[in-house]
Amino acid sequence: MTPPLILVNLKTYKEGMGNRARQIATAAQLVARESGAVIGVAPGYIDLHPLCHHFAIPVYAQHVDGAEPGAHTGQVTADVLKLAGAAGSLVNHSERRLTLADIEASVRALQSHQLTAVVCSNNEITSAGAAALGPEYVAIEPPELIGSGVSVSKANPDIIRRSVAAVHAVNPKVKVLTGAGIQCGECVKIAVDLGTDGVLLASSVVKAPDPVAVLRDLVSKL
Repeated sequence: MTPPLILVNLKTYKEGMGNRARQIATAAQLVARESGAVIGVAPGYIDLHPLCHHFAIPVYAQHVDGAEPGAHTGQVTADVLKLAGAAGSLVNHSERRLTLADIEASVRALQSHQLTAVVCSNNEITSAGAAALGPEYVAIEPPELIGSGVSVSKANPDIIRRSVAAVHAVNPKVKVLTGAGIQCGECVKIAVDLGTDGVLLASSVVKAPDPVAVLRDLVSKL
């Protein structure tokens, strides 16, 4: 059985850039090796290539466009993510919402390069819609709990149950992550016990004075 995925989104926090991004990746790689857990990071674009080439953990982009290479100034193509060494990308994060057509184009672009698509959603209905596109993961994150310090696993476990059921009813091959307010190993354990395949989180690791300690706690109950 594949271990749950712990995916840390570095966003554009100052604590997640440059040397600090490398420190977090170092912590993730250390704890992954200690525990056997799968821990990935999603850094900003400037840090993507160096992290991909200096660390053995999966490194994801925070966004990808569905455009082909060409006259698309400012867009990020799946081709360039592949060249950078990325494992895949987040798609439709609550802070980078897309239209349904754009989500589909991004997923298809990633999959055409054998890259993993993690499509974010905010409730069970959109989770089912995302599953219909056949991404590798759907990540359910109630927006009101993102960055709140209140874990969705504890505050709203029913949305996790319903989302897992909705996704698997559409496509049982799609894996489900849960996010928003994930803080500790107990949050991760509850999420996995509810049927998810891991968690997507950010500030609790990125802003932590000691990311190693937080990551060790997150995987402690798996």
